[in-house]
Amino acid sequence: RMQTMLGVTSTVSGRVLGTRALAGERVPLGRALGTTWRGHSSLAVESDEKPKSLLTKEDGVHQTMQVSKTWRNKPLFRRQGDVRFKTGLEAANLLVAEAKRRDAHETEFIDSVRSTLQCLSPIFDRNPRYAFVAKSLMEPERFIQFRVAWIDDVGVVRMNRGYRIQYSSSIGPYEGSLHFGHHVNGGVVKALGFDSVFSNALTGFDVGAAVGGSDINPFDKSDAEIQRFCQSYMTELAKYIGPDLDQPTPGMGVGEREIGYLFGQYKRINVKSSSGGRPFLSGGGAFSQAPGFGIVHYAKEMLNDRNDSLEGKRCLILGAGKVARSVAEKLLDYGAIPLTFSDASGHLYEPDGIDEGKLATVSKIKNERGAHLGRYIITSTTAQFNDPASILDIPCDLCFPCADMKAIDEAAANKLADNGCLGVIEGGHSAVTPAARKVLKKRGIMYGPHTLTMTGSAIVHALGKKGSDEQLAAEISRIYGDVKLTAEEFNARGDLFVGSNIAGFLRVANVMLTHGAV
Repeated sequence: RMQTMLGVTSTVSGRVLGTRALAGERVPLGRALGTTWRGHSSLAVESDEKPKSLLTKEDGVHQTMQVSKTWRNKPLFRRQGDVRFKTGLEAANLLVAEAKRRDAHETEFIDSVRSTLQCLSPIFDRNPRYAFVAKSLMEPERFIQFRVAWIDDVGVVRMNRGYRIQYSSSIGPYEGSLHFGHHVNGGVVKALGFDSVFSNALTGFDVGAAVGGSDINPFDKSDAEIQRFCQSYMTELAKYIGPDLDQPTPGMGVGEREIGYLFGQYKRINVKSSSGGRPFLSGGGAFSQAPGFGIVHYAKEMLNDRNDSLEGKRCLILGAGKVARSVAEKLLDYGAIPLTFSDASGHLYEPDGIDEGKLATVSKIKNERGAHLGRYIITSTTAQFNDPASILDIPCDLCFPCADMKAIDEAAANKLADNGCLGVIEGGHSAVTPAARKVLKKRGIMYGPHTLTMTGSAIVHALGKKGSDEQLAAEISRIYGDVKLTAEEFNARGDLFVGSNIAGFLRVANVMLTHGAV
């Protein structure tokens, strides 16, 4: 049983709840919670001591009425008179209202804040001080927006917007993905940055949170155009990133090729391009499949909890990018049966499953910039293209949405449930809408939230060059156990969305409390 979650998390009976790598030593997450990458003193307790709260000398997570009243009597906002709260849910609603007042036009960010703060309301009930930390966390440390001018193959000057949001460096240097796509805007980047705070903190490693990108569509551009765009983008971005400061990683529309162009321009204009023997902008190194493999490892852990396995499970995969194909590769390793891929042109469906040979053919097609899945039909006599009309009409056991944001809405969730789907495991950021999430919970379908499942890249980068699939699986098993315990502690047994948000928030919040008003 987890003895404390508020204040400082510690080890129980010698069992490590979370770890990070520090000079080759594994450190209890309880100690790491109070130690920042800049060397601040730790408030954590040793594993052989009884865990205490940050605010009182009591044991356990519940505070005295005196302490509770002290913080409840403080105004959460003082904009037009003092605004106080009586319950955790009221505090969460006040924080959401403030986010809407400031950024009502950023719908993706508002959705993300609302979903997360609803999960955190039990924390505000037990310890009201954390509501004030959440208020600070809603505002990023730095948001950079800039013009990206580049010349296309015809000689016309093109213009795009570039973004980088450095959301939180409380527990480590900034790190996070870059996304290229016509859907990228300030609200999307801010939402992804907010979510990455909890996702990166969940790993137990010293990783901050950042996200960036541009509103360019990379799929209808030539390689020469992408190279010129990346060089222009990096020329401005290089002023704000670097080793030990901010580490961009691949994301939607940004693969190894784009990362290579970005790094080439970075080292052209900077003297230092690595730190401690670790290359900057490495793009995942030798283990670029980590994000996809991590998603499947989480699916395995979820099924293990139900005394089930991936063996023989028929799996829908939405998307056909690097992550989607890595998911299919690992599913085959576990004996599952990938059935589909999809892209802008439609979806392909192999009734008998996609084996390694067929997966290699799909990868060969998709590795060519701008190529669509329709070309696969020429190579297969069994494949069906856009038949049935909706990919969600195909009966399946598991669904892995690895493509667009909001790919699974309320209607899609109901359709999956009607077709006998056992679980939806997000392979993309915010692939399931808040309304769909409620449907999945109501109908008893397993749900793997992206806050949890998209941690593979951060884990492998923290492990360094020696990171392997075996180590990734071990770390994921540890993180999954932490999230389960957290959900149980806050009366949300089996709700991985609540557990992952609370566990990630507590790790960041406990460090932020030591920093004061910054």
